[in-house]
Amino acid sequence: MNFKLFVAVLALASIPMYVQAQAPNPPKSSKATKPPPNAPSVATTAAQKVVKTISGDKTKIQAYCDIGKLGGQIEEAERKQDLNRIDDLNKQIDQMATKLGPDYVALISKLDDIGPDSKEAQEISSALDGLDKLCAK
Repeated sequence: MNFKLFVAVLALASIPMYVQAQAPNPPKSSKATKPPPNAPSVATTAAQKVVKTISGDKTKIQAYCDIGKLGGQIEEAERKQDLNRIDDLNKQIDQMATKLGPDYVALISKLDDIGPDSKEAQEISSALDGLDKLCAK
């Protein structure tokens, strides 16, 4: 699985329900319409919006990068089967995820419904690459 998607799904699994309740709900249309065949998916568009929002705020960039670092620490704790460490790291991710805002939380919640090898997952990963480059600085 792509590391970024792994971290994102991991962050979602540990985000409290009250944070998810803050995610905006799009208005429901009375007509069911299909997007054009080559149009970006809703999740891809959401990822692009999240990237734009986070990349414009140094505090959010730092929180995003810190979540990525914690994801690496969680992988290590899983190898060691250190459940207490995993729990502590998940709590830290919870706190940082709230700093990224409801759009980030909404995007992460959509990842549960997307296959890790799907075209949509690849598009989201590509969008998040821009944030990863900011973490490398």
